[in-house]
Amino acid sequence: MSHFRVEPYSPRLVLGLESSCDETSVAVLEDGSHCRVNLVSSQVALHEKYGGVVPEVACRAHMEVLNPLLEEAMDRAGCRFSDLDAIAVTHGPGLVGAVLLGVAAAKTLAGLLEIPLIGVNHLEGHLYSTFLEDPDVELPLVCLLVSGGHTQIVEMTTPGAYRVLGSTRDDAAGEAFDKVAKALGLGYPGGPRIDQAARRGDPSRLVLPRPMREVGYEFSFSGLKTAVLVHLQSPGRVSDDDLCASFQDAVVDVLVTKTLRAARACGARTVAVAGGVAANSELRRRMEEACRRDGIPLRSPSIGLCTDNAAMIARAGWELARLGLRSPLTLDARPNLPLTPRV
Repeated sequence: MSHFRVEPYSPRLVLGLESSCDETSVAVLEDGSHCRVNLVSSQVALHEKYGGVVPEVACRAHMEVLNPLLEEAMDRAGCRFSDLDAIAVTHGPGLVGAVLLGVAAAKTLAGLLEIPLIGVNHLEGHLYSTFLEDPDVELPLVCLLVSGGHTQIVEMTTPGAYRVLGSTRDDAAGEAFDKVAKALGLGYPGGPRIDQAARRGDPSRLVLPRPMREVGYEFSFSGLKTAVLVHLQSPGRVSDDDLCASFQDAVVDVLVTKTLRAARACGARTVAVAGGVAANSELRRRMEEACRRDGIPLRSPSIGLCTDNAAMIARAGWELARLGLRSPLTLDARPNLPLTPRV
């Protein structure tokens, strides 16, 4: 059991913990809207030499920085642990060892302080990151959740009422970016490297497939990745910059087309883009253009809130508390936790 029902409550100070992959983050959120502090310790430099995230290295790094980060966060937030009213923590999906470490810390604190513990789905956190800077987002909302591990289109009709309209059948968009970047020798993380190279390239130099663009809301990027790898072996290959621009253009085309199709079908009053790939400059530009054409407001977190962070986990936890949800101290890590409705 990950949650049980209690009377709805509105915790004033929520401590958020996030450790699902390669960022350790601690945040303190006040009244669901004011972020007193949001600290993120990135492991990019540790994993760069491996070309991707190594679970054992990630877990060890989380273990080394979590306690010092907690102390620094409380100091910067100007409060004591006894001032906290609830603790929200990512309990999945993610790397099992990394998630387990954050959950263990949250359970220990919640038990010692005798305050509510709230397990949060990592994707749920990204969904609510949209509300951190704009609490008055109009619902219903259609959100493109796009990151290294996930690519989904989600409808939210009321807080806690989610419906996954479509997911990726194979590679997530961010995963495809990383694999193409690795094939080109651009290093890790691949998304920012391809984004940068694409600005120098010409996307019209190479026409790549747009997998499933005209069909439903599901995604598939493995075929596009393969098309890039095949082109790399061809004698008449374009420059790396042009290839990056063409690849990025194809991915963004599919993401924008499907998201706007879903928004129109659902009668969405807002479109949102969240997750690490939401920091991609071309995706942000093209989504803004498409939403403007359709007359639908676009909401996307600032760049610093697109990547994994604890402020979004605290915001989701605050929302779950207002729905009367609380987690037992037996809460466990769930590496494959699906996004499911709360109401």
